[in-house]
Amino acid sequence: MRSTGGGLAWRTTRVVALALFAVYFFLPLLAMLDFSTRQLGTTGRTLDSWANLVTDPTISSSIVTSVLLAVLTTVLMLVLLVPTMIWVRLRVPQAGTLVEFLCLLPLTIPPLVIVVGISNVYAWVTYLLGDSALTLTFAYVVLVLPYAYRALDAALASVNVVTLAEAARSLGAGWTTVIVRIVLPNIWGGVLSAAYVSAALVLGEYTFASLLNFSTLPTVLGLLSKSDARTGVAGALAALLLATVLLLLLSAFARRRRTTKGA
Repeated sequence: MRSTGGGLAWRTTRVVALALFAVYFFLPLLAMLDFSTRQLGTTGRTLDSWANLVTDPTISSSIVTSVLLAVLTTVLMLVLLVPTMIWVRLRVPQAGTLVEFLCLLPLTIPPLVIVVGISNVYAWVTYLLGDSALTLTFAYVVLVLPYAYRALDAALASVNVVTLAEAARSLGAGWTTVIVRIVLPNIWGGVLSAAYVSAALVLGEYTFASLLNFSTLPTVLGLLSKSDARTGVAGALAALLLATVLLLLLSAFARRRRTTKGA
């Protein structure tokens, strides 16, 4: 009887905690949805603010720009960081501390200081590659490095990379095969986590784009909220929903890979 009572108390506590979390998480989202669809001066509802996200060329182009920046930043970050971290663990483990320091360094420097420091560099980037907002990819890679590094480092720490590599090498596999076909599938969860964090950060990043005078979704919504608050709130909610959908897709993809691998 005592264990039954304890189990009931635990289930009750869990249900109450989940309910409180749901209220804390969903109530602001419902308030945003209510405000963005409310017809001022009446009790009716309208989707005009949501339609503006598609019909307004400034907003729609900024959405495309932010999505492209998220994709390019994630791809470039993974191409640079994943092989580097695997190679360091396999060949030069003594350099691990240095790589960790360099990857975590952006956390200790405020984004405002980073922007001021790279503004002169971006003058050359603009001169060589044009004034497209997609050039923010290079700055955003630096911004997401600490978070991506932690996700990948945790995944690599859970796998005996050295043993896997030595076994593959003893069977005649080259280093490219070791990285792509042996190590990478075993850290796929960490890769997806790093990709999600990177994309979410880029979709919501404001400081870099604003100070470097580029039009991305956060900067456009920031300006729009001063003249059309309902459309600005609708855009912010759409960005949150987009990041949530991305997380669900990545989670579903990861579960499918685990199921396929287990079968």
